[in-house]
Amino acid sequence: MSETIQAPFARPDGRAIDQLRPITFQTGIAPHALGSVLVGFGDTRVICAASIDNRVPSWMRAQKVEGGWMTAEYSMLPYSTLDRKQRDISRGKADGRTIEIQRLIGRSMRAVFDLKKLTGKTIWIDCDVLQADGGTRTASITGAYVAAQIAVQKLIAQEALAENPFTDSVAAISVGVYQDTPVLDLNYLEDKDARVDANLVMTGSGKYVETQSSGEEATFTRDELNSLLELGAKGITEITQLQQAAIQQGLAD
Repeated sequence: MSETIQAPFARPDGRAIDQLRPITFQTGIAPHALGSVLVGFGDTRVICAASIDNRVPSWMRAQKVEGGWMTAEYSMLPYSTLDRKQRDISRGKADGRTIEIQRLIGRSMRAVFDLKKLTGKTIWIDCDVLQADGGTRTASITGAYVAAQIAVQKLIAQEALAENPFTDSVAAISVGVYQDTPVLDLNYLEDKDARVDANLVMTGSGKYVETQSSGEEATFTRDELNSLLELGAKGITEITQLQQAAIQQGLAD
C-alpha cells in the first residue's frame, strides 16, 4: 500500500510565512492636503491624506474640552474590488464595516497623539481605497500615520504648532492561520480562506493599541495566538522603519 505524500506548505504568492508583501509609500500624492501618501501593501493601494481644520467639533466647544481633535474617514472606491462597490452616498448611509474601520483608524491615531497640544485644531485623515487585495484597514492605519506626521511637522515649520503632539509611531498588520500555518500580512486569497484572521495595531515602541482576532467557523489555540503576535510584532518593526523613511521623503519633497 503506497503512502500518501503531503505537498509542502506554500503561500499563494510564494512568500515565507514571516514575509511582508512589498510595501511602498508615495508621498505628496494629494497636493491640496497638508500631508498625503499612497501606501501599497502588495496589490492593496490606499491614499491617505491629512487636512487641518482651524476649529474643533461642536461637542468640544460645548463641553469646553481643551486641546484639539483628530478623526478619520474611510471609503472603498467603487472600482477597488472585482465587483463594483456601491458608494455610501448612493445608499444614504455608510455601512457597518466602513464605520468600524474609520473609528479604528481614529482610535489608532489618537492613541499616540497628545490632543492637548493641538489647541483649537482638528486633523482630518481621509483614507480612500483604490485597490483592495486584503488588509485595507491595516494599510489605512499605516498610511494615516505617515500622512498625519508629515502634516504635523509642516505645521511646526510654519510656526502654526509649537511642538509635535505625536508620542510614538503607530502601524498595523494582518496575521492569520492559513492552511493550519500562522502567516504574516494576508492577501485576499489567504484572508478569505484563513481559519483565523487577526489585525494588530502597534506602536513603534512595541506596545499594543488594539488586537482584533477571530476564528472563521473555527477555534484557535494559545500557541497559535502567540505565534500570530510574534509574527505581527516582527512585521510592525519592519513597517516602522519604512514609515520613518517615507516621512523624511515627504518632508523633503
